[in-house]
Amino acid sequence: MFKRKAKEKKIRKPRFQTFRDAYSVTKTVKPWIPLALIGIFLVTWIIGIVIGITAGHPVYFAFIFLPLSVLATLLFFTRQAGTAAYSSIEGQMGAGASVLMAIRKGWTTTPAVAVTRNQDMVHRSVGRAGIVLTGEGSHSVNQLLADERKKTERFAPGVPIALVVIGDEKGQVTLRKLQKHLQKMPKKLTAHQMREVRARLKAVGGLSMPIPKGPMPTRAPKMR
Repeated sequence: MFKRKAKEKKIRKPRFQTFRDAYSVTKTVKPWIPLALIGIFLVTWIIGIVIGITAGHPVYFAFIFLPLSVLATLLFFTRQAGTAAYSSIEGQMGAGASVLMAIRKGWTTTPAVAVTRNQDMVHRSVGRAGIVLTGEGSHSVNQLLADERKKTERFAPGVPIALVVIGDEKGQVTLRKLQKHLQKMPKKLTAHQMREVRARLKAVGGLSMPIPKGPMPTRAPKMR
């Protein structure tokens, strides 16, 4: 449920298939979801019928509240499906990368730029806020983040770098709030500067490769 849309053309799943997959995941995590959906639909519709009876137009209000009942049920299901999706991947290796790569707009994430034997890993995201290094794993991931920050500073001098640790402890960001945390970060780079940072990171690949020296170019070369 957290797969990012690929740029290349591919066969898209029908909406019913997507809904069915989301329902299956949600039902696995929350077995009570079928009864809850039926209950919300019936309660909303009955309220509409009762209002119609009071107003003297039960059929009219029943017709009006039918789509409203469906909408209320879908809204509730969408919310529950989102929380179920997070619950289904929490604790799994690479869960943070899945959430980061699901950000459709404004961010580009390279997963697992650094990994240890203890399954600690660091993911690198680039956006208008600069470079964000996100660590997930044990407490030793802080040292891994510090090492990656030093490498990144050598590679992209002058670019703002933020560190994020996924977790439930104080000073950490939970998996469910990770996307919102990045999206709320203040913009410090222009769109042109962001593209330059992305291009340079893409050209080098992993940070374990030799790092080109020198400052970031301020202007793109003109093409004849």
